[in-house]
Amino acid sequence: MSLKEYQLFFDGRFAEAVGGAKFDSVNPANQEVVARVSRAGAADVQKAVGAARAAFDSGPWPRLPREERSAAIKKLVDAINARAKELVDLEVADSGSTVRKAKEDIYLSARNLNYFSKLAAMELTENVEGLTKPGTSRNFVARDPIGVVAAIIPWNFPLKMAVWKLGPALAAGNTLVLKPSELTPCTAMELARMVHDAGFPAGVVNVLPGFGEEAGEALVRDPRIDKIAFTGSTEVGKKIMTLAAAGLKKLTLECGGKSANIVLDDADLDLAVDGSMYAIFYHQGQCCEAGTRLFLPDPIYDVFMKRLVEKTKLLKLGDPADPATDLGPTISRKQQERVLGYIKKGLDEGATLVTGGGIPKDSTLSRGFFVEPTIFADVTNMMTIAQEEIFGPVLSVIRYRNVDDAIAMANDSKYGLGGGVWSRDTDRALTVAQRLRAGTVWVNEWHLISERAPFGGYKQSGIGREFGLEGFKEYTEAKHVHVDEIGLRDKKFWYDTVVPKSPGP
Repeated sequence: MSLKEYQLFFDGRFAEAVGGAKFDSVNPANQEVVARVSRAGAADVQKAVGAARAAFDSGPWPRLPREERSAAIKKLVDAINARAKELVDLEVADSGSTVRKAKEDIYLSARNLNYFSKLAAMELTENVEGLTKPGTSRNFVARDPIGVVAAIIPWNFPLKMAVWKLGPALAAGNTLVLKPSELTPCTAMELARMVHDAGFPAGVVNVLPGFGEEAGEALVRDPRIDKIAFTGSTEVGKKIMTLAAAGLKKLTLECGGKSANIVLDDADLDLAVDGSMYAIFYHQGQCCEAGTRLFLPDPIYDVFMKRLVEKTKLLKLGDPADPATDLGPTISRKQQERVLGYIKKGLDEGATLVTGGGIPKDSTLSRGFFVEPTIFADVTNMMTIAQEEIFGPVLSVIRYRNVDDAIAMANDSKYGLGGGVWSRDTDRALTVAQRLRAGTVWVNEWHLISERAPFGGYKQSGIGREFGLEGFKEYTEAKHVHVDEIGLRDKKFWYDTVVPKSPGP
């Protein structure tokens, strides 16, 4: 792949950063430079937010007929589909995603955006039931766009995360400034090119690749921003929440997780073993709702562990561009060291390492940031590896005696993003699912998220929801409109509490 060059995108044009600063985006599989990218700073944020503010306050986008906004968004859907192969290759090189996963991601990005293009065309005004009365009043709730949205996204699903923010923001009539991660800016910048080529009004979409402490913090602090939509770590989410408080900005925060995966004693072992591997090792465990804590009951513990370890040892680490590869690299040297540090903590605290635990010995992988798929047994729920988000291919297996114990341990976490239950008895599994304090719970499945259903977390996993009507409404203000149908002063007796009646003739 030839070296890419990307500039900032704001006010409908591409331009270098103020001062000309740039950074390299690196392939985590081999440390080759994928792209040279303009590095946004506070001065660039000022310009981009100004463009977005003007586009919202006086531009055509918020005032377009719904059908026209829908058609404009659909152009982006078509552009993603038309360039799917190129976007897959770029996502593999820039993020370390396996090619099998990247194909799925690009397809889902287009599908997600298509859903919001349809929502953009819908009339979402709702009558207020029980309040409207002919001859007295008519009452309805309208949905207005919030204004200018700052969208800050992580590195693990670069194009999907951009679409998750851009889709509902645009569908509702907002303008936005998108800051992709400095680790994976490439497909977001290609999305900016698609926006430009589709003829969106200037300032409606602005894309500023840059670093959090420079571009991200300036975005959050800017008083012209009306809403912040963030996906990332809980610690950064807390900082954003604190900074946003000064202006009472609207927030959606999709943060960390330590999701509990509970296998019941009647589970289909073939399905549950493979499903549990999918839950933790998908994208090298770099998923906020990954099934990182596996709870196994005494009666099936040994046989389940034997199968799990045997199959995990068969997973192929390698070049993510090779279709035969099951796991690619972690995103960076820093992340690789973070994961290895947690593995050491697990050993130090008494967990038993049953497979993996280090850097692969294959010399062909030596330039990449790889970590072996790792499983710990003899984990207690209070160990560091069972409580803190690792964001890597590390599974903590916890033995339990009865279902009540499993549920108690599952809920004994500051997080509440995802969860899963495996059982041949669906009713039994649903009883457990209903007791889990998590925003998404799968029964005999994992990772399947739909743009039609809300996604988000309890507790410190976040605030608000992505996707579905709930996710769309996060980008709107609810406006109650009361229309009087009485029309006669004498019948409005409530005025009499303040205003004297006019004397008669």
